[in-house]
Amino acid sequence: MPNQITLLEQTKHGDLKLTPSDYSHVAEQHIVPVTLHEINRAATEYPIVFVKNSDTNEFQSVAMLGLKPGQNLSVKDGKWQGLYIPAVVRDYPLGLVVNPDVKDKVWIGIRENAKEVTKADGQALFEEGKETPFLEARKQALISHYEQDQATRGILSFLDEKGLLINQTLTVDVAGEKRNINGLYLIDETKLNALSDEEFIELKKRGLLGPIYGHLGSLNQVNRLARVEVLGR
Repeated sequence: MPNQITLLEQTKHGDLKLTPSDYSHVAEQHIVPVTLHEINRAATEYPIVFVKNSDTNEFQSVAMLGLKPGQNLSVKDGKWQGLYIPAVVRDYPLGLVVNPDVKDKVWIGIRENAKEVTKADGQALFEEGKETPFLEARKQALISHYEQDQATRGILSFLDEKGLLINQTLTVDVAGEKRNINGLYLIDETKLNALSDEEFIELKKRGLLGPIYGHLGSLNQVNRLARVEVLGR
């Protein structure tokens, strides 16, 4: 996402306001991160897959918003076309500032140059030197999202250790054109079904069956994206 994020401070940003987003900051993003806590809602509209960071080897769950880089089929004329908006999209232009040297502590940041940040119209962040209820609610949403993201990283590492994540190519038919989408990881259904009763119960106790089956069922949404792409031409 564009724009450098800086620490949000009342002394520096006391007169800033936020206007509703036109989603231009993700208009060319074909995937966005989602947490496992979001999968059940996001999976009703988007294919949910996993990608691997080549530098850290960490896995991340993402929602596919398009079928090729630079394509977001969920943004049109400044409006979000779907019912569910991923948390990372809703958070903007606020975000978290993390200091790698200070563990278990995060700060609220703002992208000062985002078009949603103004001094005229919109929801005030501070009034009379204090945070507004609007900012307090946004902060709580950011912190909740951060905690869910941290939990998701740990859970995906666990699924990887169990050998349940496999690299696979998705093939989609776009108006007769076969298109391969590479670099994705999916849950291996064969290995999932081969788990022992004890291992399967462990997944259940961890609350992972819902996200797992939500992910698997969401893969049919690839065909919906193909249809949307064709209709939008």
